[in-house]
Amino acid sequence: MDIDSGPKVMGDDGEFHAVDEAVDLSQTPPEAWVALLFFWALAGVVFTQFVTRYVFNDSASWTEEIARYLLIGTVFVGASIGVAKNNHIQVDLLYRYLPRGLSKWLSRAVDLLRVAFFFAMTWLTMLMMQKMGNYQMTIVDLPMNIVYAACLFGFAAMALRSVWVMKVHWQRGYSVLERPESTMTDR
Repeated sequence: MDIDSGPKVMGDDGEFHAVDEAVDLSQTPPEAWVALLFFWALAGVVFTQFVTRYVFNDSASWTEEIARYLLIGTVFVGASIGVAKNNHIQVDLLYRYLPRGLSKWLSRAVDLLRVAFFFAMTWLTMLMMQKMGNYQMTIVDLPMNIVYAACLFGFAAMALRSVWVMKVHWQRGYSVLERPESTMTDR
């Protein structure tokens, strides 16, 4: 194998030259920015917790609770990214051995059940928020419905993204379950 047949990274001047590709964030969904905001807020709170505990030897009690709630928000909102990319855990082995027509209808049923599940979770979260009323957080004097609002936003985003995923699957005539090598950007 010729070593010079690959990409050239050493210039004629003997220095290493590499050029990064341009970063395009225009396709980043809005819920990804919200999840990133939650994540960085979580990082700030955990850093504050570290500093108050190990530098000042006087742990701020509110940081544990707020970090927990920010992690919940990060997970629920971030899960909608997984729905949009359609890369949650799934078992596609069954689809390899089913007849093509049956696997197509089964994958459509999975799409419909996913949509129904996320809309049901959105509805149940709204009902729970109504029942919680004025319930307060344990240490910080804020309503618990702030936390459940992040969950509600995450479930609503997952419901809408699952409708979009179902539409893409039905328009192109197959889903990722039927063709695991495909992605949501394949047409």
